[in-house]
Amino acid sequence: MLLPLACLHGRPPPRPRRGAGAHGKPSPHAESALTVKMAAELYPPAGAAAATATDIANSNASAAAAGRKGPPRAPLPAPPPPAPAPPAPDNNNLESPNWQSFHPTLRERNALMFNNELMADVRFIVGPPGAARRVPAHKYVLAVGSSVFYAMFYGDLAEVKSEIHIPDVEPAAFLILLKPGMPHAACDSVPTLPRYMYSDEIDLEADTVLATLYAAKKYIVPALAKACVNFLETSLEAKNACVLLSQSRLFEEPELTQRCWEVIDAQAEMALRSEGFCEIDWQTLEIIVTREALNTKEAVVFEAVLNWAEAECKRQGLPVTPRNKRHVLGPALYLVRIPTMTLEEFANGAAQSDILTLEETHNIFLWYTAANKPLLDFPLTKRKGLAPQRCHRFQSSAYRSNQWRYRGRCDSIQFAVDRRVFVAGLGLYGSSSGKAEYSVKIELKRLGAVLAQNLTKFVSDGSSSTFSVWFEHPVQVEQDTFYTASAVLDGSELSYFGQEGMTEVQCGKVTFQFQCSSDSTNGTGSTVAEAVKQPLFYTA
Repeated sequence: MLLPLACLHGRPPPRPRRGAGAHGKPSPHAESALTVKMAAELYPPAGAAAATATDIANSNASAAAAGRKGPPRAPLPAPPPPAPAPPAPDNNNLESPNWQSFHPTLRERNALMFNNELMADVRFIVGPPGAARRVPAHKYVLAVGSSVFYAMFYGDLAEVKSEIHIPDVEPAAFLILLKPGMPHAACDSVPTLPRYMYSDEIDLEADTVLATLYAAKKYIVPALAKACVNFLETSLEAKNACVLLSQSRLFEEPELTQRCWEVIDAQAEMALRSEGFCEIDWQTLEIIVTREALNTKEAVVFEAVLNWAEAECKRQGLPVTPRNKRHVLGPALYLVRIPTMTLEEFANGAAQSDILTLEETHNIFLWYTAANKPLLDFPLTKRKGLAPQRCHRFQSSAYRSNQWRYRGRCDSIQFAVDRRVFVAGLGLYGSSSGKAEYSVKIELKRLGAVLAQNLTKFVSDGSSSTFSVWFEHPVQVEQDTFYTASAVLDGSELSYFGQEGMTEVQCGKVTFQFQCSSDSTNGTGSTVAEAVKQPLFYTA
C-alpha cells in the first residue's frame, strides 16, 4: 500500500501379594509384612527422597512379572542416559507421597501426570532411528483429546503394543515446556502434543511450529492446529513467506495461503531474494513464477529462479552447471517473462547467465530489436503487479502568498490501520508558484524505530496535485498500531497545503486513523495544513 504523505500516520496399582496359601489367601504374617512394605514404598521417609523415575518403572515391571506364571524376573536395568544431551525433565520425582493434596485442581493433577511413568500404560518412541525419544503417556487422556488416539487405543483395531513408534514426527514437535516456570533450555525434552492434551496449554515457538502443525494435523487436534496457523500468520514476513506458502499448501490451510500471497505480492523483491525462496518445492516455485500480481521487476524473478536452481542442484547432489540448472528447473524456466525485461536488463543479466541456449539468446535479442520478431517460448505479457491505493486525508487544498513554507523542517503525522497493509510511499504537496524541484527525505517509524526511509528528489509542476515519493521496498504495517510518517523537504518555500483534514478515513477495505505527531516541527497537525497528504499503500 502507498500511504499518501499528506496523511502520514497415584498411586501405583497394588502388587500381587506374596506369601499366599494354596487358595490364594495370604497368611496374617505375610499380609502384615506386605502392608508395611507397601506403606514404606508409597510413603518413604525423608531420607529416601532420592528415588527416581527408574525406581518407579522397575517396581512396576516387577509387579507385572509377579502376576505371570514362572519365576519372577529381575527388573531390567535402566537404559543409559543419552549422550551428550541432558536427561529429559519429567514429573516422576513427585515432591511428596501425598502429592494429590498439593494440586487441588483437576488440571494441575492431569498436568502432573504428563511425561510421568506413574500409571502410564503406553510409551511412544518419537523420531527417526538414532534420534528418537521415549515418552510415557496415558491412553485415556490422549483418547479424550484426539479421535486418532481413541481409534488407536479403543477402536476395533486398537493397538495392543506397549510401545508405539512414531518415526515421522520430529521429537522437537512432540516436545515442549514441561511445566510453567521451566527454563527454555529444557523445552527440547518435553512433548508438545501430549502436553496440550494434558493441560490445554499451548506454547509454540518459531523453530517447531511447523512440525507441531504436522503433528496436530496427523492426530486431528483442530484447536492446536488453529493455534499453529495463528502463530504462523502473526510471524509472517517477506523472508519466510515463500516457505510458509509451501507449507500452507501441504497442510491445506487456505487462509494461511492467502496471507502468504498478500506478503509475496506486495513485497515480491524481498520475498524472492530471501533464503527461504530457495528452500521451496518445485510445485511452489512454479505457482510463484506464474503469479500475475508479483510486484517486482522480471529481472528479479529470473535471478530468484537461478538461485533456486543452484540450491536444488546441491540438494540433489548434482554439479552446479548451467545444464543441470536447466534440468532441475524444467518447464519452470519458460514461465519467466524474459521478454518483458528492458533490453539493458536482459543484456546484462539473462543473456550472460549461460542458462539460455545460444538460439534462445539470439531470438530474444531479435525480438527486442527487429521489426520481424521471432516466435519465443517465453511469455510476452508483463505482469500486472499491484496498483497502489491512496488514502486522501484532506478534503481540499489551498495556497496563500504569505504562508505554508518548506524550511527543511519535519512534517509528520501518526496513523493506524484496522488491517494489515503495505505502505509503499507518501504523497506530498508541491510548489504553489510554478514548476520546482525538491529534495526530500521520507521516513516511516514505529515506536521510534525507523522501518524505512528514502532520500530522493521530485519535481512539482505547480499544480495542487500530490506527488508520490516511494520507499525502496513496501513496508508491512500491522493493524491497531500507530506508525509515524514524516517528510523533510528543501526547495521552493511556498507550497500548497491541505484543509479540513480528517482523523478517520475509509479507503476501500481499510480504515485509517490519524493523530498529531510530536516529531512534527513545521507547525503541522492532524487536521491543519500538512505537507504529507496521503499514505500510498498496497492491500489484498
